[in-house]
Amino acid sequence: MKISTLTYTVAHGFSSVLPDISSPQLLILIFGHSDFLEHTHPFEVLAEKYPQATFMGCSSAGEILGKHIHDNSLVIALAQFESSRLHMTHIAIDGAQDSHHAGRVLADRLTGDDLKGIFVLSDGLNVNGSELVQGFNDVVAGITVTGGLAGDGKHFKKTWVLKDGKPTSHTIAALGLYGDVKIGHGSKGGWKPFGPAREVTRAEHNVLYELAGKPALSLYKTYLGEMAEGLPATGLRFSLALSQPGETKELVRTILAVDEATQSLTFAGDIPVGAYAQLMRANLEQLVEGAEDAALMSATKTDAEVLCIAISCVGRRMVMGVDAEEEAEAVLDILPESTQQIGFYSYGEISPYAKGSCDLHNQTMTLTTLYE
Repeated sequence: MKISTLTYTVAHGFSSVLPDISSPQLLILIFGHSDFLEHTHPFEVLAEKYPQATFMGCSSAGEILGKHIHDNSLVIALAQFESSRLHMTHIAIDGAQDSHHAGRVLADRLTGDDLKGIFVLSDGLNVNGSELVQGFNDVVAGITVTGGLAGDGKHFKKTWVLKDGKPTSHTIAALGLYGDVKIGHGSKGGWKPFGPAREVTRAEHNVLYELAGKPALSLYKTYLGEMAEGLPATGLRFSLALSQPGETKELVRTILAVDEATQSLTFAGDIPVGAYAQLMRANLEQLVEGAEDAALMSATKTDAEVLCIAISCVGRRMVMGVDAEEEAEAVLDILPESTQQIGFYSYGEISPYAKGSCDLHNQTMTLTTLYE
């Protein structure tokens, strides 16, 4: 595998001359600001330059390239595979109710004897991430599935996913990786619970109505205090940890929307009735340690070039502020020196918890490493 990276801004264009690449197995990853949904010029230039390429990417709440974080830009990685095969597929999604079906359809299209893994990028606002990953798990159990949900900064208004090299709304893209490619993954948070754990007494799919018999939104607001006026964006600082009685596995959920009329909270993934929910918070040191743990999970010893796709939750960036680059640096300090990193801040992360089937996560640093 050969990897090159660059950036694009409206003001300055591409940061370097586009290299000449004839490789038929060329993956071009692009992550960028949601406004590029309307500003399509750079995508058109890349599609003309690399007609043979497989394009994949989505909108973000901040773009990661190497040890740095960018805003209002595109970050781009060109990865030439030598002994692996790529197959891309897409599906439109109108709303969260279609999520499970979409996952099954995409997975079914990608099944194959030499399938090594699937990388997924989804619309970040019109999907139930839990149902989406369950659809994949139903079809490709035992295959590594990773990825994330597109972001829109703190705005929660529009997201895009690349389809045929063009930014498109209401879209889910899935990339099948076949042959000799080696895939690593890791996902950790660093958040710590506080306050009492309350039983989920009323919820439907990814909408939470009641905790311990009390309206979820009003209860949540009591913890946020003055910050409640900024919901749903300020809710990214205080996620929910979900656990089932008698189980050690814990999933984290982040708010996507609030409904004053029903006093409900909408999350990126399912909120099971009977689970126990507890608020979480974190500081810079804890979040950087979480990123380090994710890197240790995905690390491998190799002299080959490694592509690391880093997907970190927007809530982590809000907590870390101007120091957010520390988690990008922490990842590269642990992975092989030959690693090049690209990624984005998301509305949800997709990865196995440790091993086995994939889950939807929030507030994690989730890493996918690829090499041949």
